[in-house]
Amino acid sequence: MIDELSLEPRLQALDKPKLIAYCVAISARQFPNFALFSNLVEFGDAKKMANIIDGIWQSLVPGGAKMNFALQLGKIEDNMPDLDVFDMYGASPALDAITCLHATVSCIIQEEYEEAVTIGLLSRETVASFIEMSEGDDQMSDAEIMRLISNHQLMEQEDEFQAEVIERLENTKHLDKAFIASLKELASNQGFSNIGISAE
Repeated sequence: MIDELSLEPRLQALDKPKLIAYCVAISARQFPNFALFSNLVEFGDAKKMANIIDGIWQSLVPGGAKMNFALQLGKIEDNMPDLDVFDMYGASPALDAITCLHATVSCIIQEEYEEAVTIGLLSRETVASFIEMSEGDDQMSDAEIMRLISNHQLMEQEDEFQAEVIERLENTKHLDKAFIASLKELASNQGFSNIGISAE
């Protein structure tokens, strides 16, 4: 189980490259939520956002290409859907995905592990909101909704994924090309997001 109490000390113990690797893994897994929304409503530039994610992965590989991340923050902000404008459920997980990408780049620039904690918790929140929206109803008590969320397959998968990412980072000495490739593969989740959405 991943929660704020267990997440914070474990992330705080990671060095900067490992912290960024955690952030980009969580962000990459959420990205189809934005890509599908962007495609459906013709908002934003999903390709440009995907390129930023790729740039972050590349920057973690020794000798990999470096990106001007300070320049990217404004581009990311331009891709944040306004929930007052887009009155549809899909805008919310799309915004969460871009918020996590923004926090990832902020973490690269400012080296603050709090950004990583925010990303981990926001990704869980996206899953919880989706479960409540799709399977909850007005007749359920708060306790029943909490039980539905915590026992749901999507939340179990989210927690297992985050735990796996952290364990891999804790158990490796160096982020080499092979390690980053395997983490990227894990985060791609066969093209499905943390709420089971595919951009295809």
